[in-house]
Amino acid sequence: MDEEIDTRKINNSFLRDHNYATEADIISTVEFNPTGELLATGDKGGRVVVFQREQGSKNQPHRRGEYNVYSTFQSHEPEFDYLKSLEIEEKINKIRWLPQQNAAYFLLSTNDKTVKLWKVSERDKRPEGYNLKDEEGRIRDPTTITALRVPVLQPMDLMVEATPRRVFSNAHTYHINSISVNSDYETYMSTDDLRINLWNLEITNRSFNIVDIKPANMEMLTEVITAAEFQPNQCNTFVYSSSKGSIRLCDMRASALCDNHSKLFEEPEDPSNRSFFSEIISSISDVKFSHSGRYLMTRDYLTVKVWDLNMESKPLETYQVHDYLRSKLCSLYENDCIFDKFECVWNGSDSVIMTGSYNNFFRMFDRNTKRDVTLEASRENSKPRAILKPRKVCVGGKRRKDEISVDSLDFSKKILHSAWHPSENIIAVAATNNLYIFQDKVN
Repeated sequence: MDEEIDTRKINNSFLRDHNYATEADIISTVEFNPTGELLATGDKGGRVVVFQREQGSKNQPHRRGEYNVYSTFQSHEPEFDYLKSLEIEEKINKIRWLPQQNAAYFLLSTNDKTVKLWKVSERDKRPEGYNLKDEEGRIRDPTTITALRVPVLQPMDLMVEATPRRVFSNAHTYHINSISVNSDYETYMSTDDLRINLWNLEITNRSFNIVDIKPANMEMLTEVITAAEFQPNQCNTFVYSSSKGSIRLCDMRASALCDNHSKLFEEPEDPSNRSFFSEIISSISDVKFSHSGRYLMTRDYLTVKVWDLNMESKPLETYQVHDYLRSKLCSLYENDCIFDKFECVWNGSDSVIMTGSYNNFFRMFDRNTKRDVTLEASRENSKPRAILKPRKVCVGGKRRKDEISVDSLDFSKKILHSAWHPSENIIAVAATNNLYIFQDKVN
């Protein structure tokens, strides 16, 4: 990765019949499981598609990034809140995997109001030889049973089943924007615009409110919670970000209600850069702990910042994602693109970070070499093992042959959601209704 940050090979792309794509097909979340063997996507239609890594691909370097559909299931359905006359859409906002404890896989998926725990398991045997039922499953007349049979398991075609094990509902007044599994693997938190709730994975009828920023008078509301995540190694620590560009670190050992933060990470605004759009573009759309737990990464509209947990005053590193859009903020405000929520991800060693942009571009920043690259996820270069060429955006003056003008960028094509394999250089990038899987260059 150190040498080949600017050249990657595409190994597979999943296209949900792009000719007939509907609003429901738009991918709304992407997540690898802790081993990287499975990859889950959620869409606006409430469906979850789980991909499994090709079994033979590990030994064949050119095919190690190949994933095939493993299971597809409807996670959420559209609902209607009759008390508030409010439609609750089925869109999957977030998916989080639980560590694998046995042969089955478990994942949490959420829409705006309800979190569900799903079990994804395989079955290749079926029981036969019941005493009280016949082969069609009908109850037999007890008087006709003359002998006792021992049921046996017969082989059958492999079937992957997805079953809802828990439904966590009726705990959020506002829209859920993130969920995070705790490192104790017994609890998780769900976050909406004003509150964060802590759940036990075994208990569905109650949760504990650990953050509540709702003012007594809603007219006094000045900020909302945009994302939250548990520290990966300490089960008592979590962070949440706000629409004002601040990140608060909380310790659940201090008090049951974490209204008083332990640390506040905030960068003072440069008065010379103040504008009408300052508050909008400073809103944090995503926050992620590094795998080591030492650093925090936040994404606002124009930048990605890396914070050291031991230094609250300013970010350790600031990376410009698409600074050429600073002059376009007025038109981006008018078409609502300025409110887009881009995610950011770490690679397995925390040395490279990735985030999305417009025109199906995504950006990578190497923290060690300080090199960065812009790549494009598109159908034109989605042939297997095609090499991705770095893209450059021309801001002004004479445009070179291989550059694209900032005025010709397509703002309807955007990379909001992406994921990085936990231990290898394999990335998944969602571009509207298409999922692209890239791996680093294989010589």
